Amino acid sequence: MQKNLLLISNSTNFGEAYLGWPRPFIQDFLKDFPVKRILFVPYAGVSLSDAGIQKSYDNYELRVKEVFQQLGYEIYSVHHQPDPVRAVMEAEAVAVGGGNTFHLVAEMQRTGIMEAIRRRALEGLPYLGWSAGSNVACPTLMTTNDMPIIQPPSFNCMGLIPFQINPHYLDKNPEGHGGETREARIEEFLIVNPKMKVAGLREATLLKVKGNRMDLLGARPMRLFEAGVAPREFEPGTDLSFLL
Repeated sequence: MQKNLLLISNSTNFGEAYLGWPRPFIQDFLKDFPVKRILFVPYAGVSLSDAGIQKSYDNYELRVKEVFQQLGYEIYSVHHQPDPVRAVMEAEAVAVGGGNTFHLVAEMQRTGIMEAIRRRALEGLPYLGWSAGSNVACPTLMTTNDMPIIQPPSFNCMGLIPFQINPHYLDKNPEGHGGETREARIEEFLIVNPKMKVAGLREATLLKVKGNRMDLLGARPMRLFEAGVAPREFEPGTDLSFLL
């Protein structure tokens, strides 16, 4: 299976423009494909307007469109399409934006595009996602950081990769906060799901998958969690194909 995936931890670093840091990686990823138009999935964006969720989707589309126009690509959103599944089947590439993963999964399942994107991505369709858009490439959404604002029919996602991602991974809690660390929560997940691996993907990092090869790119190391094994750190530029 010739998968082509760009799984980005976060859209924006502090003090930077929207989708600022990953733009060179996005451009490099897409240049090898005959892509002019990219189908955008905005369903994670639930709070980008006071005028309702459809307006939030509209605002999200405009925000992403501005960035991709600068890169030479046209963005059009699936929420405007009368037949979302057909739109996926005819797409040249798909981008899935971040936000609330539970809402994203619920809408992708409701519209049928979860399975449609999965099938196309396994055939080689270029797929890029950030934050929640990376979560849905995993087997489940269970390592997201989001509040469950809606109950999807299932936690199952696309399984384009055989491990979980925890985007925005943080090593420590803020000073003065006495709650669980992100590492402790991941360890809880591994107790219940001991056969699964979890990639703690820090901000300003991403995973690029091309066929059977996967590379860690960006500015920070990745922390890999496995049940019964001490966490391991991997530096940017590392070939992580063994995880596939």
